[in-house]
Amino acid sequence: MHAHITRFGPLLFIVLAAVLPLAFASGYQLFQLTLVVAYALSVLGLNLVTGYNGQVSLGHGAFYAVGAYVTAIMMDRWDVPYWATLPVSAVVCAVFGFLLGMPALRLGGVYLALTTFALAVAVPQLLKYKLIDGWTGGVQGITIIKPDAPYDLPLTSDQWVYLFSLAVGVLMFALASNLVHGRIGRAMVAIRDQPIAAEAMGIDIARFKTLTFATSAMFTGIGGSLAAIAVQFVSPDSFTVALSVTFFVGMVIGGAASIWGAVFGALFIEFVPNIADHLSKAAPGAIYGVILIAFMFLAPGGIASLLRRWFARLAVK
Repeated sequence: MHAHITRFGPLLFIVLAAVLPLAFASGYQLFQLTLVVAYALSVLGLNLVTGYNGQVSLGHGAFYAVGAYVTAIMMDRWDVPYWATLPVSAVVCAVFGFLLGMPALRLGGVYLALTTFALAVAVPQLLKYKLIDGWTGGVQGITIIKPDAPYDLPLTSDQWVYLFSLAVGVLMFALASNLVHGRIGRAMVAIRDQPIAAEAMGIDIARFKTLTFATSAMFTGIGGSLAAIAVQFVSPDSFTVALSVTFFVGMVIGGAASIWGAVFGALFIEFVPNIADHLSKAAPGAIYGVILIAFMFLAPGGIASLLRRWFARLAVK
């Protein structure tokens, strides 16, 4: 039974994720699910560098912002099709991550965390800078138009953007899964767990850490691009340092060093604050904190780890 779940579970999940929302979800609910896909890619990017490679980052909101702005600028200023902005966003964010990863090699632990945290603080301010506000729109931001379904498909804009985002998400998750389960993934984990032994085995630690940071930034940047297409608006105030902390929370809740954990983390990011606000209009932050503590108590290794234990028990029975 466990083998069947492992083999067919992802395919069944993809089919259900594509079919059920189109049949039963409203436009706003589809918008929320599109953001879940964007958040899942962003958390996945953070998980690659922190969960698998051991480099603690509190600045991935900056890569998310760069990806969103690349898409918004290209769509608004140059009338580039939304789908064509994603490869450009991926390259720009990968280069940004690579350049940040090079000096980060000299840092580790809390020092790297503070460095990336400083990046998250600085980027929203830089986006308001008057020398580039002709591109970024300054404090006013940029408004873009949500794309319609191509080829006269009988789909609303919300349905099409969701399906497009889901397709991109499936592709990126498959890429990440192949990456972490192959030779590169084993090297990443070896660097995290036993860096001295990894170096003795011939692993180029500097190269792997830098490339991991670049790959991580690419995933998160694509998430930002999808979010920009869905929200139809970007502004510096949308990418505060709280966003980076939120991604970190999503990674821990979903499960560090887990591909599927990014999905659960994204669901937590999108829906739990709404649940907390619904339960208490006076103190939603307090309710959110209680829910967060409860998750940490019930699933200290993350939701993905908890589900793995459940499936293992079912397999034994």
